[in-house]
Amino acid sequence: MAITTEQEREWKTRFEGESSGAVLRWALSEFHPDMALASSFSMEDIVLVSMMAEIRSDARIFALDTGRLHEETYEAAEAVRRTLGVRIEWYFPAAAAVEEMERNKGLYSFRENLENRHECCRIRKVEPLSRALSGLRAWVTGQRREQAVTRRRLEVVEIDEAHGGILKLNPLVAWTEGDVTEYVRKRGLPVNRLAGKGYPSIGCSPCTRAVAPGEDPRAGRWWWENPEHKECGLHSRNVEGTGSRREGERKE
Repeated sequence: MAITTEQEREWKTRFEGESSGAVLRWALSEFHPDMALASSFSMEDIVLVSMMAEIRSDARIFALDTGRLHEETYEAAEAVRRTLGVRIEWYFPAAAAVEEMERNKGLYSFRENLENRHECCRIRKVEPLSRALSGLRAWVTGQRREQAVTRRRLEVVEIDEAHGGILKLNPLVAWTEGDVTEYVRKRGLPVNRLAGKGYPSIGCSPCTRAVAPGEDPRAGRWWWENPEHKECGLHSRNVEGTGSRREGERKE
């Protein structure tokens, strides 16, 4: 059942300024087992896995294996699975779609233009995400406002219209990079080794590089593109730059 605008409004008011743990405790009590965290095994996502597993050992976690992830990401996923005792639901792109794209356009078509890059992300990420979210009433992400210009209008609670009007939760939206690092350090959580090599944002291997000190956290994602384009389509509002479906109403 889709979330109503009245519910969205009520929850935004209720959880404004609430702790991430409080948001997750409420969401798991309200939506489990029809709620899951989408994890790329960034530090943010590992923080959320830890929080959710503390609340419910059977909290659902899923991940998208695009076929071009870093080896360090697989290692981090396995460390998370073993250390935190969670089950990870993996989703893969449709083999036929990948085969057709690579036969027709080669292995690096995504670097040729934005259209090709969006096509690759759609096949490897967006379509598998749609399958992962099918049947869910809510999903959780590790997005933070500080990460990029495309994320500055994020809210803790959103309606995800692109996926049937289910609830989308961003519990770490107001956290800083320092908050994330400190949480991981204090709890001795496993981390993706790339995080210590200058990768604050980790995606597919050929589309991610290390960033220099002082650079935007997502400067290493699709570094050949403009900052406003640096989303893959998983978070449709970010791509549209709206932050909320009532963005226009707030401007009036």
